[in-house]
Amino acid sequence: MEGPGIHGMPKWERKVRIVLCVFGLVLSVYALHVEVSKERNPDYRAMCDVAESVSCSKVFTSRWGRGFGLVQVFVAKEHPLNQPNSVLGILFYTLQMSLGLSLSRRAALFLVFSSWVSVAGSLYLASILAFVLGDFCMVCVSTYIINFALLFTNFKRRRAIEGMKEKAG
Repeated sequence: MEGPGIHGMPKWERKVRIVLCVFGLVLSVYALHVEVSKERNPDYRAMCDVAESVSCSKVFTSRWGRGFGLVQVFVAKEHPLNQPNSVLGILFYTLQMSLGLSLSRRAALFLVFSSWVSVAGSLYLASILAFVLGDFCMVCVSTYIINFALLFTNFKRRRAIEGMKEKAG
């Protein structure tokens, strides 16, 4: 691993964050494209639909593909609050990338907190994927891996920022 960079922040942290967030954004935009395409044309076949039990469009268009399958318990299925999970992913990765520019303790704490939420959501959706839908979604699993990697990156960032503040303090 590379040593401390500017302001005591590990040099690798910014590069890794950008790669993870860009990859997460690309996957989220692709997931949204697949869902919209499948809704417009039920015969649409996504690149990630490899087999009957390896189908991302089956997952994205399921009840759990919007609002984690939980929002529609409280509001109508077509309610504006019941957004596709991919839209939430786009917001999450954009937030992770932009807050990653800040060296504040609050930003670092929020990055860790939001990563914990994303990991909890990933575990929840992975269990739905495996035990309810009986499917394997390459796009979904890739985002789960990205979310875990961002959690690790955010822990390292928070530790570095705390160390910088102690030295300055």
